[in-house]
Amino acid sequence: MLPQEIQDLIKTLPPENQLVVQAIAMIYESKFQKMESRIKELEDQISKNSKNSSKPPSSDGYKKPSPKSLRQKTGRKVGGQKGHKGHNLKMTTNPDQTIIHQVDFCSQCHRDLSNQKSINNKTRQVYDIPPLRMKVTEHQIEVKRCSCGCTTTSLFPNDVTHYVQYGANIKTLLTYLQDYQLLPYQRTAQLVDDLFEHKISQGTLYNIRQHAFKQLEEFELNLEQFLCAATFAGFDETGLRVIASLHWLHSCSTDKSVHYKVHEKRGRKAMDDINILPNFKGIAVHDFWKSYYLYDCEHALCNAHILRELIFIKERFEQDWAQELIDLLLKMKQTKQKALLKNKSDLSKATLDKYRKAYDDIVNKGLAINPLSNAPPLVVKRGRKAKSKPRNLLERLSGFSDDILRFFYDFKVPFDNNFSERDLRMMKVKLKISGCFRSLNGAQYFARIRSYIGTARKQGVNAFEAIRSLFTNNSIPLNLISNLYC
Repeated sequence: MLPQEIQDLIKTLPPENQLVVQAIAMIYESKFQKMESRIKELEDQISKNSKNSSKPPSSDGYKKPSPKSLRQKTGRKVGGQKGHKGHNLKMTTNPDQTIIHQVDFCSQCHRDLSNQKSINNKTRQVYDIPPLRMKVTEHQIEVKRCSCGCTTTSLFPNDVTHYVQYGANIKTLLTYLQDYQLLPYQRTAQLVDDLFEHKISQGTLYNIRQHAFKQLEEFELNLEQFLCAATFAGFDETGLRVIASLHWLHSCSTDKSVHYKVHEKRGRKAMDDINILPNFKGIAVHDFWKSYYLYDCEHALCNAHILRELIFIKERFEQDWAQELIDLLLKMKQTKQKALLKNKSDLSKATLDKYRKAYDDIVNKGLAINPLSNAPPLVVKRGRKAKSKPRNLLERLSGFSDDILRFFYDFKVPFDNNFSERDLRMMKVKLKISGCFRSLNGAQYFARIRSYIGTARKQGVNAFEAIRSLFTNNSIPLNLISNLYC
């Protein structure tokens, strides 16, 4: 609708010109409104950062926002607290080597004291590693002929299968460096050359990881079966490059395990192929990626994502209800934590009803401030009618309130999905170091081996020993699965 001033001005023109000028004015008004809408959209886009949206910190560039922690202040000073026991090197009672520095002459009169007994020894200890070198062990088997004419040959150890081969320790170290410390092939080979003065090919590194991958086939199948039956699990995904093409690393995490799988798709096709969510009947904790809602299980939304979106609404649109909801969600989290410290497994109905009413009141207040527009669009477009950012968020807060507040009603459910995001964080570090995976096989090797290492670490098993078991045929992989049910 044209402003009244312009309409009055048009009326002063000759009648034959009024319709033409009015049509031109309407066209320019339409273009102006489109420009305003586009400017607002772009301003919303540049206002987003890692603190008020799901954008990664790496996208902040040099305009990194100052930290805005939502944690409650404890009143304690920064650093070690009073009564905290520090950690430092302790003297051992069983040193590997003892060197006695003798007194041969008196420092004053220079008399010979080499045969005199010491009246007191002062001790200092040095922690260090021995010189690193590749150790080659030769195995020989005897061939003997008995007087009866029979020839008997002894046997090589079970793990000595080739004419010349690498042993379990070096294989473990190489796998540890690549799949736990995230070194690429070239840097791993360079490290071996620098430390041990030994050349190792990248093809050999690939073969060693391939062996570990095959050894973990049964472990992965058992892990997937456990996760399908888990009470709750966190699901997440992140992009990674494989041969310069975008793929997705999907994760499923619990407090005792983590499972990774590489797939070229992000949504339902990938989730069906991985085959955990189609059989999962517990509580799935995740962000608001719609593909998760295609599966028949209970859902819990990550409140860390909700808080970041509320921060954006508060900063960009200056709406007070957003801050009120931030305060309420954090207060609910704190109330649950206090109940857990008192060994409670739930909250009273009165407490639940009180907080639920406060939540609904704030959401309804936001909906009243952000009503749906009844004005017809200037240009008719296909698809759903566009809504403002606050309105979109409010409809989610209203329509999925049970999933957002599930952490408050079910103490098994965490407040957010940060435990899954932590499991994915090192995958991004891997990409920063290596750039991308040069083959799909390499990415799949990394995902399965990393699943094993991550699960071992969550159960308190030394990562190096866990990897070593893959080259010595001991029972650590199967023990990790049995521990999941304890």
